[in-house]
Amino acid sequence: MIPPTPGFGFRVLARDGRARRALFETPHGPVDTPTFMPVGTQGSVKTLSPREVASTGARVVLGNTYHLMLRPGAEAIAAAGGLHAFTRWPHAMLTDSGGFQAYSLSTVSGQKSLVALAEEGFAFKSHLDGSKHTLTPEDAVRVQGLIGADVQMQLDVCPPGDSQREVVEAAVARTTRWAKRALATPRPERQALFGIVQGACFADLRRAHADELGALPFDGLALGGFSVGEPIARMHETLDAVTATLDAERPRYVMGVGTPRDLIVAIGAGADMFDCVLPTRNARNGQALTRFGRVVIKQARYKDDARPIDEACACECCAGGFSRAYLRHLYMAGEILCLRLLSLHNLHFYGEVVAGARGAIEARRFDSWAKDMLEAMRETGGADDPIKDA
Repeated sequence: MIPPTPGFGFRVLARDGRARRALFETPHGPVDTPTFMPVGTQGSVKTLSPREVASTGARVVLGNTYHLMLRPGAEAIAAAGGLHAFTRWPHAMLTDSGGFQAYSLSTVSGQKSLVALAEEGFAFKSHLDGSKHTLTPEDAVRVQGLIGADVQMQLDVCPPGDSQREVVEAAVARTTRWAKRALATPRPERQALFGIVQGACFADLRRAHADELGALPFDGLALGGFSVGEPIARMHETLDAVTATLDAERPRYVMGVGTPRDLIVAIGAGADMFDCVLPTRNARNGQALTRFGRVVIKQARYKDDARPIDEACACECCAGGFSRAYLRHLYMAGEILCLRLLSLHNLHFYGEVVAGARGAIEARRFDSWAKDMLEAMRETGGADDPIKDA
């Protein structure tokens, strides 16, 4: 077993099939897994305070290296005492390397690419002011060290989901070379580093890459490069074939995934950690996700609906008695309170999903719990349309 970075530890407490319930120890407190990590790209989970985010059960939030290095700058965050002090989030934090933003900016449809990829790293122009920057594996470690999250991610190459095999093979090989460069770069003593397994939906490439990175002294391993255009069914097949091959002694993190169905499928395959913008993004578009379907609050049928979003939900939005009619009124009037309440509700729902999975694993009834959850939600599986309307 590879010794963890000081301040970190990972211990599996229960298993049911490949699903597992574990405890991930960090310098800012323990994290029960499976866990969902809300995305705070700019150092903030949109519309919500740290206290509100924590009330949903979240114990890790994400910041993004690409965005934070451009604004306000890694040095400014370090001068403020690091991202924890700057944002007032008291629990664990993880920062992405910025590689996915390099991928997404380089593949924006109809626009000249803002990003150039070479062996050294990414060269890019800021989307804010056009200024020129570079991001190498060493830069990513240095910048994330200044930002000061508990867990940083290696810089990787994330090819589109429909890429040809030779393109994916090249991305895997370069990601491995970058992994070794990242590990060779000094970082703060109590900051963990995770490696990122690539391979698109080629299960054999994924398994081989997992073996390569698993032999390196990373504190955890992530599956990157999902939800980038591949069919949902194929993503689920690959998760099922690959997740359990990642080292069982370290956390397994599925990046950027996804819908409630995605989480349940990946937990059943053996994954521990997840992040996605979907619950908060969909909330800002007026969509509440529930155990029985999706509520699109702007629909006229809710104009006189006195019910809360979900009568069985304990979030502030539902338990506080805010009616669908009132939420619709706020949304149609452009009032931000609606977006805040729906964001709270959606993150609370995701927190309930992973807490339910933990309980089901402990009781050794994960398969029946997962089946009941998926049937109740009547999911369609689409990334932007995750649940049928209630």
